[in-house]
Amino acid sequence: MNVTRIDVTSERRRYTVLIGADLLSTLPALLDEHKLSGSLLVVSCPPVWRLHGKRLKGLADDAPILIPDGERAKRLPTVSRIYEVMVERRLDRAASLVAFGGGVVGDVGGFAAATYLRGIRLIQIPTTLLAQVDSAIGGKVGVNLRAGKNLVGAFHPPSLVLCDPAVLRTLPRREFRAGLYEVVKYGVIRSRPIFDRLQSSLPAIFAHDPQVLTPIIAECCQIKADVVSADERESGPRRVLNFGHTIGHALEAVTKYRRFRHGEAIGYGMLAAAHISVARGSLSRDDESALKALITQMGPLPVVGDLSIREALDAISLDKKVIRGRLHFVLAKGLGDTVIVDDVTTRELRAAMRAVGLRS
Repeated sequence: MNVTRIDVTSERRRYTVLIGADLLSTLPALLDEHKLSGSLLVVSCPPVWRLHGKRLKGLADDAPILIPDGERAKRLPTVSRIYEVMVERRLDRAASLVAFGGGVVGDVGGFAAATYLRGIRLIQIPTTLLAQVDSAIGGKVGVNLRAGKNLVGAFHPPSLVLCDPAVLRTLPRREFRAGLYEVVKYGVIRSRPIFDRLQSSLPAIFAHDPQVLTPIIAECCQIKADVVSADERESGPRRVLNFGHTIGHALEAVTKYRRFRHGEAIGYGMLAAAHISVARGSLSRDDESALKALITQMGPLPVVGDLSIREALDAISLDKKVIRGRLHFVLAKGLGDTVIVDDVTTRELRAAMRAVGLRS
């Protein structure tokens, strides 16, 4: 078995990310190796548990906590339910929570782990492409409020992250595609070679060719690890990971997390950020066209023509990237480089959202 190992440095601990096909077949041994055996609580969701629960069979003595699937479950009442089970099972600080699912399971389970008894160990086993390349690494955990996404949360680095590309074969095409938009993000912010490989290898990627897909996942994980090791709490360099997220999060909020997969909203957010980048002269029209073509080639995005720019601007005003009244916004400088600015105007945001199809 070929396994890629990436070490991530955080303020609290150094932890390992492992990437490899059929990695979960050796799960008990991996937990023993990393001294994570013992009292375990598994948090998952019904679709993932139905398809892959047997991979974790015998890992924990008790049944898993299954939370609803989807972004609407990412809220405080869901976390409270996990707390109640933790208390019922008398989990102590030596216990570990295993988040086995996509980004929502990882964020909700991670937030429960971060806050129960002021913090217990967390093991991330992401089962979506988006979670494997992005959300499972870096220690950001949290939930949404009605006003906006991830407004309540914590930094709680996991003790171990296990990415098994084999589980991605059961993802619906739309869910898999949603993860690819985050891969595009990595290409834009740090790696033109990843962007170019996406352009040339989409059929093989959608076919889950391990020779193509696994190295891309590993490279994205390495980029994320490098960024968060340098700036765990997003005080500066880590902000590059928010490329496309400001307007993307606004689209999720104004549709009450019902219309978009997270990656789809980020797809629109990247197009809008590219529009502002071109208008400011930091990105060429050729590179913007390449980004548009790649996103279009991946498949259709949900419609946005009925969404109000004004409502989206209201959501942006509550974004956690607004600091002391100034919005920190990531612009592209070519494909593979970015610049962070704090002077994007409402007029520019409005023009960018109009360009991607929102109504005035």
